[in-house]
Amino acid sequence: MKAPRTCKKVVLWGVSLAGIIAFSWGVSNYIPRGEDWYTVFRPATLALLAGKSPYTIPGFFNPPWALLPLIPFALLPENVGRTLLLIVGLTAFAYIGHRLGGSKWAVIAVLLSPPLLQGMLNSNIDWLALLGVVLPPPIGLFFATIKPQVGLGIVVFWLVEAWRSGGWKETLRLFGPVTLAGVLSLVVYGWWPFRATEITGAWWNASLWPMSLPIGLALLVAALRKRHLGYALSASPCFAPYLAFHTWVVAIFGLIRSTPATIAVVVGLWLLVVIGALV
Repeated sequence: MKAPRTCKKVVLWGVSLAGIIAFSWGVSNYIPRGEDWYTVFRPATLALLAGKSPYTIPGFFNPPWALLPLIPFALLPENVGRTLLLIVGLTAFAYIGHRLGGSKWAVIAVLLSPPLLQGMLNSNIDWLALLGVVLPPPIGLFFATIKPQVGLGIVVFWLVEAWRSGGWKETLRLFGPVTLAGVLSLVVYGWWPFRATEITGAWWNASLWPMSLPIGLALLVAALRKRHLGYALSASPCFAPYLAFHTWVVAIFGLIRSTPATIAVVVGLWLLVVIGALV
């Protein structure tokens, strides 16, 4: 009896995937152009597939494993892959909010927040980095390290928790794979992490660093003392000397267990957007 059920599931998933791709193809010409997809992530992914360094693409500063989940999207026509990426990203954000304990209204509020919408319209991959928080740490660390602006708090939180639960052995078990991958990436591609210093003076830099450092430290200490991952999420952007406005969405996810707080932050951000447009 199991075999027919398995076949039905495979067929159902296949039909669903085909339907999503067909839908993406149909609406792709009506979706706003996502600059980060067209100019950075798709070219970098294709360069990786061609055996070239993705760091030859201007604007790509992420670890090389960030491109692996993007391969299926990059193999499709540009606009179709970009539309499918938008659908998957929004779905991932909703799933992450649900897994973090957010209510239906809190998740809806985050999905309608200015930073999340900006990031999705630009085809950025904050959702991919944030996805690490709902995955087992050995796998989740590969996602969290895709963007330190998103995942730094997650990494520190898991590091301390691993040491608390099993000392150096548990720490090595969880952090060994991603550390080895990081070392190998340096051997193959050189000191790619330092290329990100090129954008600290970019006009779009929305970092509050170093003024945000005290807030970040306070949130991180609270996260470690209370063993509350949400505080660690909200702390991450506070330590980044550079980040785009859309990356601040991770701080909202840190509050998502509280529906009133989440809605209040989103409303406040929309007020800032309106005031900025009027001034």
